[in-house]
Amino acid sequence: MNPNAVLNLAQTRHEWIRSALRDLVLQESPSEDRAAVNAAATLAEDLARGLGGRTRRHKQKNFGDILELRFGPARSSRKPILLLGHLDTVWPMGTLKGMPWREENGRYWGPGVFDMKAGIVIALAAIGILKELKLSRPITLLLNSDEEVGSTVSRPITEKLAAASSAVIVLEPAQGLACKTARKGVGQYNVRVTGVAAHSGLDFERGHSAILELAKLVETISSFTDLSVGRTVNCGVIAGGTRSNVIAQNAYAEVDVRIAKTSDAARVEKLFRSLKVSDPHCKLEITGGLNRPPMERKPGTVALFKHARKLADELGFELNEASTGGGSDGNFTAALGIPTLDGMGAVGDGAHAAHEHVVIDQLIPRTALLAAMLATLPERG
Repeated sequence: MNPNAVLNLAQTRHEWIRSALRDLVLQESPSEDRAAVNAAATLAEDLARGLGGRTRRHKQKNFGDILELRFGPARSSRKPILLLGHLDTVWPMGTLKGMPWREENGRYWGPGVFDMKAGIVIALAAIGILKELKLSRPITLLLNSDEEVGSTVSRPITEKLAAASSAVIVLEPAQGLACKTARKGVGQYNVRVTGVAAHSGLDFERGHSAILELAKLVETISSFTDLSVGRTVNCGVIAGGTRSNVIAQNAYAEVDVRIAKTSDAARVEKLFRSLKVSDPHCKLEITGGLNRPPMERKPGTVALFKHARKLADELGFELNEASTGGGSDGNFTAALGIPTLDGMGAVGDGAHAAHEHVVIDQLIPRTALLAAMLATLPERG
């Protein structure tokens, strides 16, 4: 592989990248809007077919279709590389009115441009470079439709394709300029207390406040945080009661949990299941749990990073690694033991925020790096 040739071909695809990215951003695709996500999938499907891709839609009833795109020889003894991304965004339909696509200050702006439609376009552009170089190897690009809401329907498909792949490259945004070699596991616990309602003036003694019990529990739950092992526990939503003059019959909290090590999952589960109310007239219900295992920094991932760093050096820029508290679909593939490198998408800022953008000058180097990775990664034994 000639690094200069790859970089030159990436530069020739600048306008294609801009046009494809603009089209994808203008097609809003919130997770909850099946038709909108499917429209974005159709755009990606058309782009893939233009590169010789073979397409398959995994139809869904409650979410958009999951799009499986295959490139390279239809039959091969080599395991494919799995490129992993998602089409859905956190932004509701109509966001473009107040947050329009625009090019300004060396950046592309718009809902979903950073997280992670630019990553999709980078992947397709890199595949196009391999085609121009006549480098053929099996590649699968999987674009999920429910990543932003937990990946409940896409997870089995992701895991099945990953298990048949030599490596996984996740197209989520970069961490600054770095790719990601570790992510925390993510969980949500729902804590619900049922008490006894009563008039707070006439029958105060007959009431048993769900809010009071939950308040005690929140303090206990918050103490589950242990930064020394990378565990954070956050009561992010709390609600209860009906009126100020009614002793609350119901109260609940939604609790976000992040863990750095898979071995910590059982400990967290035990902590939550050990919770008890102090008032025997109140009842406690705990639901939920860990929904994304941690992506730990394992040897297979480290080897992928070192390979990427060497290629980046040949292409003329420095590549570092980082860890993050956020989860992605790469958590699932890494937990299976498949070498997984995350954060290979766009450079920018503002994921899930009004200032979401990508840095235009970084799109070409990131595309060239991904193309070089696809061209040179050895097959896993």
